[in-house]
Amino acid sequence: MTVHPQLNALLEACHWIGIKGWAPATGGNMSIREDDRWCWLSESGKDKGSLTHADFLQVEIATNQAPSGRRPSAETGLHTLIYRLFPAAGAVLHVHTANATVLSRIEKSNELVLHGYEMQKSLRGQSSHLDSVAIPVFDNDQDIDGLARRIEHYGTERPLSYGFLLRGHGLTCWGRDVAEARRHLEGLEFLFECELRLRQLEKP
Repeated sequence: MTVHPQLNALLEACHWIGIKGWAPATGGNMSIREDDRWCWLSESGKDKGSLTHADFLQVEIATNQAPSGRRPSAETGLHTLIYRLFPAAGAVLHVHTANATVLSRIEKSNELVLHGYEMQKSLRGQSSHLDSVAIPVFDNDQDIDGLARRIEHYGTERPLSYGFLLRGHGLTCWGRDVAEARRHLEGLEFLFECELRLRQLEKP
C-alpha cells in the first residue's frame, strides 16, 4: 500500500498528542485529506499514542463511508464536514484536553473570545495580540449528523477559521497540513490554559 506523504506526519502528531495526555482513554480522532474525494481517519477505539499506519481508514468525504467496512471514528461526520467546507484544509485534529473541556462548559455564550495574548499569533493570519479571536462553542450532541448541520449553518454566517469547541467534549481544529493543524492545536491549548487561569484569578 502506498502511504500518503502526510500520514507519517499525522502519526507523529498522534503520538505527541498521546504523550501530552490530550486524547485519554482512546478518545479523540485525527485525519488527513487524501484528495477531494477521500480522507484517512483514525479507527474507532484505538489509543492515539500508539497508532500505526494500519489504524487509519480511507473514508469517502461525501458519504462518510469506509470501503474497508471497518468502523471509523464516531466523529467522522465532523472531519468530512471540515474537508467539504474548507478545500484548503489538509488535516483535522480532535482532542479531549481538560482546558478545552472545562472552558467549553463555563463559557455560556456561543463563542469563546480570546484577546490580548501574544500567542494568538500562533494562529494563521493573526499578527497582533490586539486582535480578538473568536472560537465557536457548540452544544455537544450524540447526533453527529445534526451537529454537523448546526456547525455548517454557523459557518455560513460567521467565519470558522481554526477550530471549534464542543461543550463538555473537547476541541476540533484544522490546518492546511499536519504541521499547521498541530501548531493551531498547541497554540489554542496554551491560550485556553491562560484564559482558564485568568478567569480563576479574576473570580471574586
